[in-house]
Amino acid sequence: MKNKRIFITGGAGFIGSNLIDKLVNENEIVIYDNLSSGHKEWILDKKVEFIYGDILDFENLKNSMKDIDIVIHLAANPDVRLGEKNNKIDLEINVIGTYNVLESMRINDVKNIIFSSSSTVYGEAPVPTPETYGPTKPISFYGASKLAAESYISAFSEMYGIKGVSYRFANVVGRHGTHGVIYDFIKKLMNDRTKLEVLGDGTQTKSYLHVEDCIDGILYLFDKVNKYDVFNLGTDGYTNVMDIAKMVVKILNLKEVNIYTTGGKEGRGWAGDIKVMLLSIEKAKSYGWKPKYNSDDAVKKAILELSGELGWKY
Repeated sequence: MKNKRIFITGGAGFIGSNLIDKLVNENEIVIYDNLSSGHKEWILDKKVEFIYGDILDFENLKNSMKDIDIVIHLAANPDVRLGEKNNKIDLEINVIGTYNVLESMRINDVKNIIFSSSSTVYGEAPVPTPETYGPTKPISFYGASKLAAESYISAFSEMYGIKGVSYRFANVVGRHGTHGVIYDFIKKLMNDRTKLEVLGDGTQTKSYLHVEDCIDGILYLFDKVNKYDVFNLGTDGYTNVMDIAKMVVKILNLKEVNIYTTGGKEGRGWAGDIKVMLLSIEKAKSYGWKPKYNSDDAVKKAILELSGELGWKY
């Protein structure tokens, strides 16, 4: 992806800030972000145009999207668990926000969109789960909203000649992460090095994708298709939560930490938590992409990166 003017919603966030490092030297970047979970300091030294804005502010969004070649739509409610307390937040940000992005594209004649979807669209499915699995039955409002957003992108692509690609991510981890199990474990241990609470029963088993592999997959596969398509982005293996807890304790060089579980309904960490997730990545591989890191290695690399960023003192 070279010599493009790229509009990135949520560009100051976790995936966006890593993505910019990959694109900024050969493209013109416009970041649109309300900084609700992003950090402006992550992009301060980059040659980008920053627009403070919310994707629910349609007029500002529409007026900001001028002379754009590609939209990379990352802005979303980033935390699956929030939906249990506020069951409207995913509808508003992830669905209405995506509609606003698409309608702004239509008005401004922007013909390309990359969308960050999620493995949660499948619900509890047989593993490894291919893109062709169905019917998809999300068990969280987050998953439902991502599936609805995908559908709108598909429809806009057909109706208005837009090229769109939706990427269903495994659990993405790494530098600049702001939530998720690794981040939570490190923060808990920073408060108390003697104990570590694990939500659920610790047997939740999922695929973890390092953000470097995530970005490589996004950019590589987009150039391989000509119309709307969907790809899983994940790894060949998966890792359970208790093993992640033990990895964090070991890498942080701690001794005699009491690791305990909260139990939870059916051993889940929260309502809507999927116990087992492993995406089939055979479709992406058939186009020539594969991740550099397996799930365990992605987790270990992310622990080192996040502990450094969070200021862990050995």
